[in-house]
Amino acid sequence: MPTNHEIENLLLTMNRPSVLILCTGNSCRSHMAEGILRKAASDLIEVHSAGSNPSGYVHPMAIEALKEIGIDISGHTSKHMNEFLQRPVETVITVCGNADQVCPTFPGQVNRHHWGFDDPAHAAGTDDEKMAVFRRVRDEIKIVFQAYADGRHDEANKAVSTQATI
Repeated sequence: MPTNHEIENLLLTMNRPSVLILCTGNSCRSHMAEGILRKAASDLIEVHSAGSNPSGYVHPMAIEALKEIGIDISGHTSKHMNEFLQRPVETVITVCGNADQVCPTFPGQVNRHHWGFDDPAHAAGTDDEKMAVFRRVRDEIKIVFQAYADGRHDEANKAVSTQATI
C-alpha cells in the first residue's frame, strides 16, 4: 500500500502542467531545450519536444553537447507535433521561426513563447567546428530555459507562501 507521501508525489506529478517545445526537425534545438528544462524544472512541469517536420532522429552532436553538461538525452526520439494535439498543453515554446509560423493551438494552451536559436545541424566545417556551434547553441538555450525555469519556481514559491498565510 502506498504511503501518503507517495500518493502526494503521484498527484503532484499527475497535475504538473505540460510544456511543449517545438522546432522544425525535432533533432537538435528542441531536444536540447527539453533536456535542459526537464533538469531545471521537472518538479513543476512535464516537458516534451516535437517538430513540424520531424527528422526521425536526435542529432548525435546534440546528445554529446548535453552529455558534456550532465544531461542524457540519448533516449529521446523525434516526434511530430500532431502527437500532442489531443493532450492538454499549457505552454508552447517554439525555438525556430518555421515552427513558430506553423504552430497550431493545442488543447488547454494558455501561453506561447518564441525564443529562436540558430540551427546547429546546419553548421559547416570540421567535426570540432560543428561541435563548437552545438556547444554555443546549447549554452544560449541553457541561459534562456534556466531563466524560464527559475521564473516557474518563483511563481510556485509565491503560490506556496500565499497558501501558507491564508
